[in-house]
Amino acid sequence: MFKPMGWLCAILVSAVVSAHAQDQTGRKLWIPDNPLRVVSLAPSITEIIFALGEGARIQGVTQHCDFPPEALLLPRVGSYIHPDLEKIVALKPDLCIATRDGNPLDIVQRLQSLHIPVYAVNPTNLTTVMDALLEIGGLLHAKSKAERMVNDMHARIAAVTSRVAGVRERPGVFLQIGVSPIVSVGSDTFIDELITLAGGRNLATGPAAYPRFSREQVLTLNPDVLIITSMTRGQDFNAVASAWRQWKEISAVRSQRVFIVDSNVFDRPGPRLVEGLEILAHDIHPELF
Repeated sequence: MFKPMGWLCAILVSAVVSAHAQDQTGRKLWIPDNPLRVVSLAPSITEIIFALGEGARIQGVTQHCDFPPEALLLPRVGSYIHPDLEKIVALKPDLCIATRDGNPLDIVQRLQSLHIPVYAVNPTNLTTVMDALLEIGGLLHAKSKAERMVNDMHARIAAVTSRVAGVRERPGVFLQIGVSPIVSVGSDTFIDELITLAGGRNLATGPAAYPRFSREQVLTLNPDVLIITSMTRGQDFNAVASAWRQWKEISAVRSQRVFIVDSNVFDRPGPRLVEGLEILAHDIHPELF
């Protein structure tokens, strides 16, 4: 967990007005009251800021920040796992927004030592995703917009869960996020929560967040629904789906329920996770949607 640094009690030179805040990791820090030069250190954060209508504040983003399309026009500051400190500093941000799960602590500490405040969010499920959205909205003077977005997310989640509440059977779902080796999602992950809310059973539940499987193990699990996605760029997912469709003994293949979905909608803890929930609900229970 990020630890408070001694400099956090100092007045930020770059801020005309500063305010004391506590981020989602529990760190207390001084931040500008109205930050105008923001660097986003994760694709999900970039999506949240644009969704709030505050994209004009962003001065730099990570290399995988590709949504909305306007994000592609912004300067790159490395990946969210390996951000480039020099490029960040050169943009003269008055605030960086980071994520605890991914951004390296040493870069956060070095930015802090240069009197660049780093506000960290820590979304671990849909509830804390919405909390992060509200917090970032508060930082960027977009609280009302954030509240409307969160209310809409709650309504859409409720619409899905109410439809699947009475289902007699929860189909077994295998969601493949890695191609070689085959990797799925275990318990306590975003996608596991989405599968459950969508009325399915995650066949890969267990202590490992991202368990690996052999092809034979997947055949033994015999999923009713097989969904393919991956963060790896350049893969031919149609070829992966075609390879699975050769195995007629799989229930999902026999019922023609092998699907390809956009990984960015499922693995980024931002407002589009609700869209991912709706897609899963349609694929798992097409009779209801």
